[in-house]
Amino acid sequence: MSTNKTIAKNTLFLYFRMMFTMLVALYTSRVILNILGVEDFGIYQSVGGIVTLLSFVNGALGAGSSRFLTFELGTGDNEKLERTFSTVLTIHIVLAAVIILIAEPIGLWLINHKLVIPEERLDAAIFTFHVSILTSFFTITQVPYSASIISHEKMSVYAYMSIIEVSLKLGIVFLLTIGNIDKLKLYSVLLCIVQISIALFYRLYCVRHFSETKYKLIFDKTIMKSVLGYSGWNLFASTSIALNTQGTTILINMFFNPSVVTARAIANQVNLAANQFVQNFRTAVNPQIVKQYAAGNKEGSKSLLLSSTKYSFYLMLALSLPICLTAEPLLHLWLGTVPEYATIFLQLAIITSLFQVFDTSFYTALYAKGRIRENALISPVIGFLVLPVSYIFFRTGSSPVVLAVVMLVFYAVLGLVVKPILIIKIAGYTWTDIKAVFIPCLKVLLSSIVIPIGVYCYIDNNNVINALLIVLLSIFSVGAFTWLLGIDSITRIKILEFVGKKLRFKK
Repeated sequence: MSTNKTIAKNTLFLYFRMMFTMLVALYTSRVILNILGVEDFGIYQSVGGIVTLLSFVNGALGAGSSRFLTFELGTGDNEKLERTFSTVLTIHIVLAAVIILIAEPIGLWLINHKLVIPEERLDAAIFTFHVSILTSFFTITQVPYSASIISHEKMSVYAYMSIIEVSLKLGIVFLLTIGNIDKLKLYSVLLCIVQISIALFYRLYCVRHFSETKYKLIFDKTIMKSVLGYSGWNLFASTSIALNTQGTTILINMFFNPSVVTARAIANQVNLAANQFVQNFRTAVNPQIVKQYAAGNKEGSKSLLLSSTKYSFYLMLALSLPICLTAEPLLHLWLGTVPEYATIFLQLAIITSLFQVFDTSFYTALYAKGRIRENALISPVIGFLVLPVSYIFFRTGSSPVVLAVVMLVFYAVLGLVVKPILIIKIAGYTWTDIKAVFIPCLKVLLSSIVIPIGVYCYIDNNNVINALLIVLLSIFSVGAFTWLLGIDSITRIKILEFVGKKLRFKK
């Protein structure tokens, strides 16, 4: 019960954060797109993508940092926890310095010789690139502090700081309208200032509240070997993720003009907002899965992972279905003028996210066990194929939409085939466990899409009222079939008893 209350409390904090940040982010994106223009918005995405791509090692270390800090909290060894944090931070400081030294020459070569950037905007693109590198230094060295907050499950702080961050970014929108300064250059500088400010606050908060975050220059070889060994196997996976996100953005800009990059960035932003609902739930659940495993309660850890995977899918489906069916009016309502390809990019990205639920959820079982070697070898091999396959299609003159289709196939294979096999072979799960997740999810999916799609085929979807009708019908359909087919009778009884108690208490 204590565990469930902690998860519920942290999930509420994260959802409060998400609702506010999502609304502000969507608003600021529309205004910034209008101020910068489609071309400059696409240039910023491409240039910033270079730095993020070259920071792929940080993704591997970030996952390792969070896992080891959470694990040590679960064991209760405070001395080792302190040494782990200082060692992890030392690694990130060295990593940030190395990335800066590598990124400068490689990034400038790509901007000057490979990306499709208008000559008159080349100077602004290079300036933005340099500022992005500075921003990345603070972002990389902030990772251990963010990991500590999540490990301690202080989601309220995480939520409040995210709200402050998007509020500062909202202020950027108004500052961009002042003066005759190059808007792209000003935007990159203001974002850099915001990120540095947020990073400094996280450091101050952690130092004041978590004793282990008082940094000491420590190179504990045993801890460093464990973290780097774990992260080393995760490095291939991080490389694959970087190539499939930032690498593909750069690839599109090599064959198409910045407006296509903008279309994909807009679609990804809506998809990211939808994914936040699931990610926040998983952020609240994952520490408990790891801590229960570390404490020796392996069956409890397994049960929590399986049930949370189903609920993550139902939640994502409730968002995916209405967004897919109303993508066109949704984008028109948000942006006014919708860039070409944005609608189809969004629909395919949302469908891909359904498969990602299984990929990311099942990975937590490997993450808790600390055995990610096989996943780090197999998943990236499949992921690495996305870039060359898309490149071949682009060289033959194919539409940029091909990239989204290739990504969909990639995540379907990972979520439905690769991850189930791995957690069965490594983490002690069985095919019965996997079927207990897949079968209810499939039943809810097939049942809930029938009525909304039927209505979609017979009404004008560009009408706002009709689009709203489809959204409400989709959410109701998913909710109803989740209740009937997606959860077992014992869970339904517990929910009814809980609601009954609350109602009696209010009376």
